[in-house]
Amino acid sequence: MKIEGRVARWLIAFGVCLLRVWERTLRYEIDDRAGIAGKPVTENYIGALWHNRLLIFPLVLRRFFPNRPGAALISASRDGDLLTDAIHRFGYEVIRGSSSRLGASAILQLTQELASGRDVVITPDGPRGPAYELGPGIVFLAQKSGAPVLPMNMEYSRCWRLGSWDRFIIPQPFCKVRVLISEPQRVNSTGTPKEFEAERLRLQEVMMSLVEMR
Repeated sequence: MKIEGRVARWLIAFGVCLLRVWERTLRYEIDDRAGIAGKPVTENYIGALWHNRLLIFPLVLRRFFPNRPGAALISASRDGDLLTDAIHRFGYEVIRGSSSRLGASAILQLTQELASGRDVVITPDGPRGPAYELGPGIVFLAQKSGAPVLPMNMEYSRCWRLGSWDRFIIPQPFCKVRVLISEPQRVNSTGTPKEFEAERLRLQEVMMSLVEMR
C-alpha cells in the first residue's frame, strides 16, 4: 500500500515529533577525534555514516554541531521522497541521487554546497547496500571537491535491529549513545582503477574501524 499526499505528510510530521521526544531519553557521550564539536567552522566536510545508523543522525548533528549547516544526499526513490520531507523538518537541505552511483548533476550540486560553506552528508552503502560496502560515489565527490571525508558512527548500549538488508538499528529508550568521529580523511587523486580501488578500500577500512556492533 502506497502512503502519499496529505496522509504521508501527517505521518512524517508525527514521526519527527515522536523521534524528538524519544531522543530526549537518550544519554550521549562523544569521541571527537577530529576536534570539531563546538568549534568555529574552518573547513567543510563530507560526512560519512553507514546507512543502518541513520535514524537519529539529524538529531545528533543538531545537538553537537548546531553551527554547521548542511545538506544530505537522499535517493531519488519514492521512499526517498518521504525521507526528504523528514530531513527538511530537521533544517537540512536535500540533494537527490544514489550514493553508490553519483551522477554528474548530484556531484555538481554537492560540490557547490561544499564550496558555499556547507557540509554534506552521505551514507556510502545506501540506498540498497551491500551493508558496510563503500560505494565509489563518495570517492569521486572527495576527489572532485577537494573536501575531506569525515567518517562518523554511533554505537548503542541497547537497540533493536530490523530485518532489512542492513539490519537497520533503532536505539532503545534510555540507552547510551556513543558518537564517534574519525580524523578527517583526505582522498588522493588517482590515475588508474587499481589506485582508485585502493583509496576506496582505505576509506572503507577507516569507517569500519569505528564500528563495534555489526
